[in-house]
Amino acid sequence: MNSANCCDSSARKIVSHTFSCWNWKCALLSASVRSIVYLAAMLRSSRHDALSILLIEMAYVTLTAGLYAGMQQKALGLRNRLFGNLLVVVCVPGLAQFLDWLIHRVAGAVVPGRVLLTVCIFTFISALFHLYLMRRGAFLTNHHGRSLRDDFRRMPRLVLGFVIAPVILFMALTARSGSEAKTEAAL
Repeated sequence: MNSANCCDSSARKIVSHTFSCWNWKCALLSASVRSIVYLAAMLRSSRHDALSILLIEMAYVTLTAGLYAGMQQKALGLRNRLFGNLLVVVCVPGLAQFLDWLIHRVAGAVVPGRVLLTVCIFTFISALFHLYLMRRGAFLTNHHGRSLRDDFRRMPRLVLGFVIAPVILFMALTARSGSEAKTEAAL
């Protein structure tokens, strides 16, 4: 086998592996929602390049959100669940935000700080939501996933569960600390 065929084969394997990680469901959802967030944040901006920032964001997110979600989906399978969760919620979104900032910088469409902060907060909440969805079997692709229709059918229940999860956690922690205080007082 000559070196050109070897390199060609390696390139095909890399592209094939990359797209086997691509999560088209999350790409569709992320690109749609994130573009709306950018648009809402940019409407308040008086910047003359707001449209170019939005167009760059839409193109970039459409191309990359599926890859990032695929990486997140792969992280769910790690033995160390805490490390997998950290990758899903912090590392992959952090990489995405850094590259997003870099793309805008290179294109000369610098995003205002207020917009960048808004998008970073949204990205963190979105990553928590992706983790919540994926841990419950929604918005997974390949042999792990269900149909997109089924994912959307489950969405109201999943959104409600995601919204009330912090309340349930807070109540459980409060009850636990209350029972610990009673135990200490009894001693």
